[in-house]
Amino acid sequence: MSVLFVLAAPICTTPAECAGQGVDTFLGTPERIWASVAALVALGAVVIGWLALRSSRRIGDGERKGAIVALVGGLTGAVNGAANLAVADGGLGTGNGVFGGAVALALGLVGAVLGGLALARAQVRPT
Repeated sequence: MSVLFVLAAPICTTPAECAGQGVDTFLGTPERIWASVAALVALGAVVIGWLALRSSRRIGDGERKGAIVALVGGLTGAVNGAANLAVADGGLGTGNGVFGGAVALALGLVGAVLGGLALARAQVRPT
């Protein structure tokens, strides 16, 4: 038995297939995918913002570009997470991506703050 077969076996593609398994393993709702992508964008913004903030004392324009990317990515993740939470018509475990939307909102705000701080430090550098 291959590793891919073992890993792919518990994942179903329709709610009807999941009903017979007894475990909620349905991963394919559009809301969950939307929330997951928003959370990944926000996580990327946090990482880029932290790296830009860490290197804001170095000479060059790389930290300014990274700060802008983190700011835009953080705002994008936060807005998409908030929109996902606004349109969700159920709680956790309903397939509406509520947890992913909340994570995207929180990480997006952190990424935007880190990007803004790095951008402020990059612009106020003494010469």
